[in-house]
Amino acid sequence: MENNSYERKTPKEEGVHTDFISRMTYGEYLQLDDLLSSQKRLSDHHDEMLFIVIHQVSELWMKLILHELKSSIDCIDKGDLSQAFKMLSRVSKIQTQIIHAWDVLSTLTPSEYIEFRDDLGQASGFQSYQYRMIEFALGYKTKHVLEIYKKDPILLEKLKREHEAPGLYDVSIHALAKVGLPIDETVLNRDYTETYVANDSVENAWLEVYRNVDRYWDLYELGEKLIDIEDWLQQWRFRHMKTVERIIGHKMGTGGSSGVGYLKKVLDHRFFPELWDIRTKL
Repeated sequence: MENNSYERKTPKEEGVHTDFISRMTYGEYLQLDDLLSSQKRLSDHHDEMLFIVIHQVSELWMKLILHELKSSIDCIDKGDLSQAFKMLSRVSKIQTQIIHAWDVLSTLTPSEYIEFRDDLGQASGFQSYQYRMIEFALGYKTKHVLEIYKKDPILLEKLKREHEAPGLYDVSIHALAKVGLPIDETVLNRDYTETYVANDSVENAWLEVYRNVDRYWDLYELGEKLIDIEDWLQQWRFRHMKTVERIIGHKMGTGGSSGVGYLKKVLDHRFFPELWDIRTKL
């Protein structure tokens, strides 16, 4: 006797669209054919797919970070801090996703990676132009890295524009000045192609904000958003460094960098130094 009591039927949704002959589909909107055909392995090794996908996903997240950072810079410059806060909060959440990506990549063992590493040639994450643009947006300007992108004149010109533009911290410091907090003219009119260096007037301005939270609530919140972003970025850098060390030890990077040695060195850089220093002085 046939028992139908355990049969499970998928409920039919009467309003679901099934005719897409003349309508745009989900896959077409997201251009999934192009996106999902972009993982082209150079070897036959199974784990190269993992390596490619992790880096492509990270680049997509970085694209969104740049989208949010650029808009937040514009908002802060215009005095619309509340709108910028939403964008900066989103950046911090995105950063957590990239950090977790390193956990997935760390499942790649040294023995597995060495099987296809030579196929990468000199290609390296060190050459990620979006990562450089994020550094530029946060005030870390390294002119010598522009040499890497001479192969693509259009991209090089784009990077030069970002290299010369004021960053997130620059517009934040200008926001301090706009409410009457004294900031040295050398800071307000600084050369944006140079990496930001800590300044006493900026530190004193942030101290004033943090000592008078009720009076400067928006600037106080801005300072904490900046701290969030740097905190997560340093955790991202740390997980990157430890993942590289776990997979290749202290070998030179494929792009010619010192690998783990270079990644450890950049961990010492601070993007918003005064915001960290005032914590000791409050």
